[in-house]
Amino acid sequence: MITSVIKLLRPSQWIKNGVVLAGLIFAGKAQATGLVERALLAMIAFCLLSSTVYVLNDIIDRDRDRQHPLKKNRPIAAGKIAIPSAIMIAVPMAVAAMVICYLINSNVLIVAIAYLTLHILYTSLLKNIVIIDVMAIAAGFVLRALAGAVAIEVEFSGWLLISTFLLALFLGFGKRRHELTLLADEASGHRRILASYSPYFLDQLIGVVTASTVITYLFYTLSSEVSAKLGTDYLFVTIPFVIYGIFRYLYLVHQEERGGSPTTLLLTDWPLLFDVVLWLASIIIILYIF
Repeated sequence: MITSVIKLLRPSQWIKNGVVLAGLIFAGKAQATGLVERALLAMIAFCLLSSTVYVLNDIIDRDRDRQHPLKKNRPIAAGKIAIPSAIMIAVPMAVAAMVICYLINSNVLIVAIAYLTLHILYTSLLKNIVIIDVMAIAAGFVLRALAGAVAIEVEFSGWLLISTFLLALFLGFGKRRHELTLLADEASGHRRILASYSPYFLDQLIGVVTASTVITYLFYTLSSEVSAKLGTDYLFVTIPFVIYGIFRYLYLVHQEERGGSPTTLLLTDWPLLFDVVLWLASIIIILYIF
């Protein structure tokens, strides 16, 4: 039972909530103990919220998941956890998350409510609207980043918010393409919206978003306003890591037909993981040491 509950909550996906810490790191505040505690609390709250969303999604999609080659093993689809039990797990987590957000400050609570509302809409409606489905997922990442910023009461760069949104779009469209490749003719039976996509169409979207992500991040690192705010002109040094990471992901999606879970790729593909570590290390060195 414990193993099934852990699978239901998908703690391996909590790494996505590291985006909550972006405001702390990029604002140059990671040395302030009090702010670090607030940012970490916000991240914990969003881990609880994201698991709540996963449970809700698994309840609604249980019938479709049973037809999926991988998702059929999810606890609810496999019949290992009953729906009433899943609800009894999800509701306390959502309440705990909201309490934590409220204790940080009211703005974090507002962002958390927006995040939960967005994902409820996604699960019930938005995931069936072409393009909007991926944009909704990307908006969830922006709300995570925004929550981290308001938790420590710092202004979050518009360029960085846009970069977060575009990168999430890039990963989302890549995931859709992998699903089409994996499921082939049965794709729309597992996820209705896949009938509205094609590999060619997704390649066009990925191409636009790839260029937009790189250019936006480039503008962020070269912005005189950002340089003045952070006290450094060397953020541009991190650009090669971003470009390589994007190209590596494209290689995995197109050449190795992977990409169903960007989180799994990050944890299992050593070149990609090493690149992310180098990128983060370079950010820390530039902002806090150099």
